[in-house]
Amino acid sequence: MMLMTDIDALRQQRSGWARAGETVALVPTMGNLHAGHLSLVEQAKAAAQRVIVSIFVNPLQFAPGEDFDQYPRTLDADLALLEPLAPDVVFAPATDTLYPNGHPIATEVVVGQLAHQFCGEFRKGHFVGASTVVNLLLNLTTPDIAIFGQKDYQQLLIFRRMAADLHIATEIRGGATVREADGLAMSSRNQYLSADERKRAPLLHTCLCEAAQLLCDGERDFTALEAAATARLLEAGFETQFFRVLSPALTEPDAGCDEFALIAAALLGRARLIDNVQVRAGQVLPNGA
Repeated sequence: MMLMTDIDALRQQRSGWARAGETVALVPTMGNLHAGHLSLVEQAKAAAQRVIVSIFVNPLQFAPGEDFDQYPRTLDADLALLEPLAPDVVFAPATDTLYPNGHPIATEVVVGQLAHQFCGEFRKGHFVGASTVVNLLLNLTTPDIAIFGQKDYQQLLIFRRMAADLHIATEIRGGATVREADGLAMSSRNQYLSADERKRAPLLHTCLCEAAQLLCDGERDFTALEAAATARLLEAGFETQFFRVLSPALTEPDAGCDEFALIAAALLGRARLIDNVQVRAGQVLPNGA
């Protein structure tokens, strides 16, 4: 496992793999790794001959007033977690390495209206920053495959659309959401939860699964499902930003739909929690399709 911080060294290594005809998978992360990230690395190793894990806390995807300065930087601990999985390269550049002309940068990637809806409505500029840095990382590493967690379902759709629109040859894959034993989706921001908040946090996933099961049972009053879940979360102390029943493409469903994506975001104390479940072929898929 090689730790790289320099773009030229990364490109030279990638060129060598290309000459050898070896396939490459990229797992982009912001570090502070947990079992969910490690599952993506395992998926990458099964899918390609060479694996790059990037660790970069991207300033472009933090909205004003968010936790960029407080976001945990834990490179030594991250490397220790990655060592047994043995990715070929961990690319951990400094901010001025990726943005030598400073940031915000002149060139941005905006993926249509989807970048401004749902999470994008509450985190202004977040998906523009995320799409911009992922496009940059794909340009630098030219991977055959890039793998992202399905916990952020909206982000996954945005990256897939970006790759399709810009004719990026990389296949964008999703990795199943990894959960704690009580159903809470693993996230680096879960550490912001107090002990009491941590006990309540799994309710978000519970509400999603229960609404999804009602859809499987034939319920089609989407507004009522959303309102009931929102009220239940409010009673438990959540500040719900959205709880939506949508199509898998994150458009408004109609009564004839039999496939759904249920997405939610809520504040609980200092933590912002996001989650989703899918309904396919009459089944609830809590960890992604």
